[in-house]
Amino acid sequence: MTDKPQRQQPDNAEQQAPQDVSKLMQQRQQKADALREMGVNPYATGFSPTHSTAEVLAKFADAEPPAEPSKDPQPLSEERFRLAGRMVEHRSFGKAAFVKLANDGVRMQVYIKRDVVGVDAYKAFKKTEAWDFIGVEGYVFFTKTGELTLLAESVRVLTKAVRPPPEKWSGLKDQETRYRQRYVDLVANPEVAEVFRTRTRVIKGMRRYFDEHGFLEVETPLLHPTLGGAAARPFKTHHNALDMELYLRIAPELYLKRLLVGGFDRVYEIGRNFRNEGLSRKHNPEFTMIEFYWAYATYHDLMDLTEELVTGLVKELHGEPKLTYQGQGIDFTRPWRRMSVLELVVAAGKRFDPLLDEDTARDEAKLVAWLAATKLSTRDDQLGEKLRFADSHGKRLGVLFDELGEEQLPMDRPVFVIDYPAAMSPLSRRKDDDPDFVDRFELFICQRELCNAFSELNDPVDQRARFQAQVDDKARGDDEAMEYDEDYCRALEFGMPPAAGWGMGVDRLVMFLCDQASIRDVLLFPHMRPE
Repeated sequence: MTDKPQRQQPDNAEQQAPQDVSKLMQQRQQKADALREMGVNPYATGFSPTHSTAEVLAKFADAEPPAEPSKDPQPLSEERFRLAGRMVEHRSFGKAAFVKLANDGVRMQVYIKRDVVGVDAYKAFKKTEAWDFIGVEGYVFFTKTGELTLLAESVRVLTKAVRPPPEKWSGLKDQETRYRQRYVDLVANPEVAEVFRTRTRVIKGMRRYFDEHGFLEVETPLLHPTLGGAAARPFKTHHNALDMELYLRIAPELYLKRLLVGGFDRVYEIGRNFRNEGLSRKHNPEFTMIEFYWAYATYHDLMDLTEELVTGLVKELHGEPKLTYQGQGIDFTRPWRRMSVLELVVAAGKRFDPLLDEDTARDEAKLVAWLAATKLSTRDDQLGEKLRFADSHGKRLGVLFDELGEEQLPMDRPVFVIDYPAAMSPLSRRKDDDPDFVDRFELFICQRELCNAFSELNDPVDQRARFQAQVDDKARGDDEAMEYDEDYCRALEFGMPPAAGWGMGVDRLVMFLCDQASIRDVLLFPHMRPE
């Protein structure tokens, strides 16, 4: 047995000096053709593994290499294992080879020897190279260097890869190529695959939490006849049979609240939403949301639930209620801080001359005068443009919060931003003691919005008035304004119980939990510009 700790020069063409990919593909295709000539199907089927690599490694996790290495492989047990997977490493030494076999992201070394598997089988195996799939059967032993290895007593070619892997095993590093060819990225960079396994754990954890708290998981339409539930530009489509325009869902909110009218007191949905907007590190046109609605709850109840859910996920994945995101430590220990929109706007206004105080911020005429005095409303930038478009006190406060107030939020702890202006929140219940504001919060982590929640508006008269205000905004050029949903208003007229609801971006949550800088790093196949 040949067993050297250093990698030998492989006999794979793609490991040599860089060559044209088409030539390498031609060489690989020739090997596939040669296999056929030998009577070996390079795309075989019918091989059934008995174990995964992870199961075999776990089975012998407590085994220790012998103190005195043996010249010949010594089985650790009489049990035989059938494994299948992709060879992510391939080192051939003539009459023997070491390969790293990977399945489900776990790699295990396999030793393949001509004198053991037979001349014909080894001849076919010699036509394989890195990234081909094989099936092996054999027993487990320790090599001289102490690595747990399977000695193959039989080997079978399962799939011939005719396109070479990334050059020189350096992995796939170009980000755009990684996103476009995620199927390669997952193999070349195992840590990427781990992000998506963690994503699945997060979604399972959220589903488990809501199931255990008595919520019913439901499915609502993805094709909507009216635009509502969020302020966003939609994707449009046409239903030929009904000859009607439809929108891809921007939010499931209005359908989920119809279910409260129908008698379901606790409902949630995990699904895709679509918004016809730009691409950025925080935005993808297609994304995953979880939304729930809870009869007889208030937005205060939802803050408690949010703390419990998110802190639980952080502790499950990190072992404590703390994590580090892009170098910034974040402490999720409860309770989390609450800061009002008005408080943050006033804090942002302290850096201007004249200073902004709470009395000025609360009074529409005084705020307009302050904006003129500071010349914010005449600035030739996004802030000035938005302020000039805002036609109410609440909308002006909303612009100031979005453009200036968010920067006042701390980076090291989650924060609930509470009590939004009613003009910013067409579906939220007004505050009893201050009807210009609503019972609403958004959760911010590292100054990024993660979820939106509020006590629900269930007054059909008020809801109709707010929908009409949205229609008026759309007529003025606001292409993100909602449409008037007559059927939803009719549902409210049948009576909806007092309730609170919440929506969270799953992708953004996974970004924080996995320390990923871009939303594309937590989406298996993010949207890309055409090549």
